[in-house]
Amino acid sequence: MKIFDMEAVSNKVRRNIFRTFFFLYFFYTFTRLKSEHNNNPDMENRSLVTIAEHSKEKILYLLEMAREFEKNPNRKILDGKVVATLFFEPSTRTRLSFETAANRLGARVIGFTDPKATSSSKGETLKDTIIMVSNYADIIVMRHYLEGAARYASEVTNVPIVNAGDGSNQHPSQTMLDLYSIYKTQGTLENLNIYMVGDLKYGRTVHSLLMAMRHFNPTFHFIAPEELKMPEEYKLYCREHGLKYIEHTEFDENVIAEADILYMTRVQRERFTDLMEYERVKDIYILRNEMLKNTRPNLRILHPLPRVNEIAYDVDENPKAYYFQQAQNGLYARQAILCDVLGITLDDVKSDEL
Repeated sequence: MKIFDMEAVSNKVRRNIFRTFFFLYFFYTFTRLKSEHNNNPDMENRSLVTIAEHSKEKILYLLEMAREFEKNPNRKILDGKVVATLFFEPSTRTRLSFETAANRLGARVIGFTDPKATSSSKGETLKDTIIMVSNYADIIVMRHYLEGAARYASEVTNVPIVNAGDGSNQHPSQTMLDLYSIYKTQGTLENLNIYMVGDLKYGRTVHSLLMAMRHFNPTFHFIAPEELKMPEEYKLYCREHGLKYIEHTEFDENVIAEADILYMTRVQRERFTDLMEYERVKDIYILRNEMLKNTRPNLRILHPLPRVNEIAYDVDENPKAYYFQQAQNGLYARQAILCDVLGITLDDVKSDEL
């Protein structure tokens, strides 16, 4: 006789009701506020919520700006500006690279990393938090556990919002550093074979990268177990934009032999409501050094980090491993993002006297 775990089922039901409620709430609020925004021509907002809003020209423009910052990241071009970093979810690389980017450009940083130490723990709404912080900051960098939270925040303030990750939805600043890393290692963004491995269901980094690459004619290979395969809406996005993709469940040296970019992801325990399901899939794909022997010479391995077990430590010494340099590129890409949303142009950066 099959015995159901009623507690697990109950948790799933509650989570689905919770997500549905917030989706409807955000949809209603977006519609109302968008109407207000369209009727108010003075309310300009340069927020970065999703990479899908950027044209090919805009992406290349930001990559060129990142290249300028790599030449010299220490400038005072944001002197007098205040950057607020609001992290409702844990972060190491994203938060530190944004804060370092702001500091190296002369800005001051305020914010929090633990929402339990803020008024949100007392019941303050996200809207009230954003409006309050907008009184103090010139730009808000926000990570939130709810999908759509960054969009919502951008609609309740005219201070620019930079989405540093909203649930399993989007992570556009990570995408910019990924694109910069790909361009630096491949010399182009055009016509590449990009293999995405692991958690493609909840992985916001692969969702954003997929949307950004629509301009550059990639061929995608989605390597994931059934439980974590690429969501149907992103496969539909590929079909609508003429992007080629192939799905795999096997992960071995033969499958990855033609890859230009191997984008590894961790299985995110925090996204699972069923821990038994997490245990089944957490170590399903592990990249080992011997698997790289017959890969292309130009192959580079990317990972948004942190890694858990999905890349063996013997891969670190392989010249095809690029994930730590990728994280370093985050500084330059995020300097470009901060400047762009504040209206500072590439010409301003080039003419900045150090």
